[in-house]
Amino acid sequence: MLHINPEQIIITPVFATITCEPNWQWKRTEPIPNYDLVYVWKGEGQLVLNGKEFQLKRGSCFLFVPGDWVTATHNQQNPLVLTYIHFNLEKEPNHLPSSYRILHDHLTVETLLTRYIRLFFVETFAVELEAQLIIKQLMIQLLREEYQVDRQVENVSKTLLTTIREVANYVQQHPGERHTIDSLSSRANLSPRYFSRKFKEIMGESLRSYLIEARIKRAKHLLNYTGMTVTEVAEALGYTNLHFFSRQFKQYTGKSPSEFREAGTN
Repeated sequence: MLHINPEQIIITPVFATITCEPNWQWKRTEPIPNYDLVYVWKGEGQLVLNGKEFQLKRGSCFLFVPGDWVTATHNQQNPLVLTYIHFNLEKEPNHLPSSYRILHDHLTVETLLTRYIRLFFVETFAVELEAQLIIKQLMIQLLREEYQVDRQVENVSKTLLTTIREVANYVQQHPGERHTIDSLSSRANLSPRYFSRKFKEIMGESLRSYLIEARIKRAKHLLNYTGMTVTEVAEALGYTNLHFFSRQFKQYTGKSPSEFREAGTN
């Protein structure tokens, strides 16, 4: 939670909405001394924050904190239009929004920024208090966006986990089909490369190994309980080469199919 009392927010006279001149650049020779909220309305550019580069575009929002090092430039053919608000805090908060985010809810943030800038052009009652409240609202909105994006990522992760497990269950139920990475990734609606990587991460083994184990598991059951011959079991599980089936079976169980049946092993 954002435990900031609005009265702890120190308003400074440094704020504006500007259209950057063609030769505009931001190159500080010392770290930022206070908190600085920057929002991009339109335009293109690049910004380097503590050595990390970010692309500037509509919805880019930064919250710089004291000690940050920042430089920036922009595309002269598509100049930046941005709002910046400097402020200070009486004490360091327990939780702040991330230093960078592309905002999805433009309207809420832009309305708050516009209100903040206009406050100081007309003398009215409780200007500073409202400015403090707006800054806290902006912080809450940024944290809300982070929470929503984190939940979306979490939901995507859960969906991926379910998808991979459903494919794995399908393989267990149909071990005799001619499964391939292409056919199974298509079933999961994922690219083959991504599917293969995620399958291994989630199931703990490669798809190839999982397929073989599913067939061997089914072969053991068929040999023990159905009376099918070794050849019939091999054919039922999609093997076209009996010797290859026997060799693979022994590799995974330590016994040939015939030895396994004679031993009555589960």
